Amino acid sequence: MREGPPLDDRAFTIDAFHRGRFHLVQPAGKGHRAGLDAMLLAGAVQAGFAGALADLGAGAGAAGFAVAARCPEARVLLVEREPEMVACAQESLRLPANSALASRIEVLQADVELSGSDRAKAGLAENAFDFIIMNPPFNAAHDRASPDPLRRQAHVMDDGLFERWLRTAAAMARPGARVAVIARPASLAQILSALEGRFGSPRAVPVHPRPGVEALRIILRARKGDRGGFALLPPLVLHGETGRGFTARADAIINGREALFAD
Repeated sequence: MREGPPLDDRAFTIDAFHRGRFHLVQPAGKGHRAGLDAMLLAGAVQAGFAGALADLGAGAGAAGFAVAARCPEARVLLVEREPEMVACAQESLRLPANSALASRIEVLQADVELSGSDRAKAGLAENAFDFIIMNPPFNAAHDRASPDPLRRQAHVMDDGLFERWLRTAAAMARPGARVAVIARPASLAQILSALEGRFGSPRAVPVHPRPGVEALRIILRARKGDRGGFALLPPLVLHGETGRGFTARADAIINGREALFAD
């Protein structure tokens, strides 16, 4: 594990997740700050998961930390390319508030899009993981992009991104391992195409902000070696008709008390 750059305390915050069960060091006002997407992605991991999990494009590590907090026998590898975000994840592991999790989480600075021998040299081991989760940059280039370079790299995808990320996931996954990805609904066709020949029986949960409003995210899960077809599952609705509070089910998933899929 390569050490990230030293952090300036004035440029970072320490934020609580899962109602204080773990804390993250995150950039203040720049880079990608974890929130709802990471917690929903972590919820795709089944209750009681006890294997090795890789969080690809982990950022500060929110989704991987959330899995470790909810599944006490899970072992988590956070894979992140950007040195500043790697440094955040490393600092989070040093927080006293995370002492119960730190021994089960590792950080690896590596580019998810490497292939072949370059991927292996970077430490992305083949056939080593029982579950792989990913929150890749899924905004289109024509969407409004942040002027902050670190945040823009975390948010904006380029052509073939899902193909490259799922190629890496398939190489790292053991037979029978699962993969879960969160993205915009418009990316569903690209994701399904990239899964072909790698992961099967894809199941997708659309995430709606309110009843009657179109989905803003999909969370898709599939299994390596399966051959089943696609299924669209009942949606997760985040809020009621009015107000800012979460629905009971959304709140339980976001705060690590319930899994997203019915396992």
